Amino acid sequence: KWANVTPLSFDSDNYSTAHPALSPDEKTLYFASDMPGTLGQSDIFKVAINSNGDFGTPENLGNSINTEGKETFPYVTAENEIYFASDGHPGLGGLDVFVGEITKDGTVRNIQNLGNDVNSPKDDFAYIIDPVSRKGYFSSNKEGGQGSDDIYKFLETKRLKCIQELSGLITDAETGAILSGAKVTLFNNQMEIKATTIADATGSYSFPVECGITYNVRVQKTDYTTREVSITIEKITGKSTGKTALSIALEKSIRNVTVGDDLGKCFGIKMIYFDLDKYNIRPEAALDLEKILATLNDYPTMKIDIRSHTDSRANFKYNEVLSDNRAKSTLQWLVKNGINPDRLTSKGYGETQLVNKCADGVPCTEEEHQQNRRSEFIITAL
Repeated sequence: KWANVTPLSFDSDNYSTAHPALSPDEKTLYFASDMPGTLGQSDIFKVAINSNGDFGTPENLGNSINTEGKETFPYVTAENEIYFASDGHPGLGGLDVFVGEITKDGTVRNIQNLGNDVNSPKDDFAYIIDPVSRKGYFSSNKEGGQGSDDIYKFLETKRLKCIQELSGLITDAETGAILSGAKVTLFNNQMEIKATTIADATGSYSFPVECGITYNVRVQKTDYTTREVSITIEKITGKSTGKTALSIALEKSIRNVTVGDDLGKCFGIKMIYFDLDKYNIRPEAALDLEKILATLNDYPTMKIDIRSHTDSRANFKYNEVLSDNRAKSTLQWLVKNGINPDRLTSKGYGETQLVNKCADGVPCTEEEHQQNRRSEFIITAL
């Protein structure tokens, strides 16, 4: 039985306040209103509940969630999800149900339409879900109902993923001309291939990608230098199109390259560095080895000599063996990734070819020692 029902301190005869939803910690009340400060027909607001039970000043949740249309029927879960109905965000028609993420600062991001399992061309609203069982209810006037507005129940069997489209144009860096036929490869941040495509006649490519993930995009085309770009896919905001643009310009690979040149210096590729007393390929070194690999694929007759080095610490003989192991592990990585071993030779030089002053007995920083723990790639045939 309800008792002592009283209006809240911010209620008014001059505007509507409706559809209250209490946060799981009972410290914040969310509601819909057309009070002053509303961006559209109705917006979602929040108000703090003080320790004495009084209410603070209502705050509009902002234009990441509210639009010029109608936002209403909020529902908040313990996982900091806010479900709401809107006809202002892109949807299937009428009111659609959306979900967003409430951040630590109280803003809402990563807004997504729940799709046609819930939404219809009609009005779909008043969505609630149990965070444990993933069972819930919503209301709708969709076709096939018993009356004007009906209540529907559901079981969520698969959590909604934030998916965007990563797309762009491949162009010539000098002329700006469209480059069709370029091979575009998508890697995750562990350099595992996720997808491969070919730029179409308009130079365009696209991949579906997950929000919040860092990807590497590699573009390869005959007569052009392979290029690799890293990009982090942002989570979708209320004003987002759900698309991330990444256009990549390639430079002509016509270079004055001769036998004896350092391949890395010729093609702007960093040296491969190693940890102290180690010869395994580090993850960041693998990224640059991928570029060496791509260059060797671009120049199928090129051969290289892998020359590996150590810093001056440890004794001469030990460093000679360690550098030889570094050269071999570098060669093995390239062979494992498809390069014919006949195109590769390798040798360790120990501490005989330091690139700086850090010889035995000379005090140096770890960063200076790191410069000497390297593999170089010298062109031996073209």
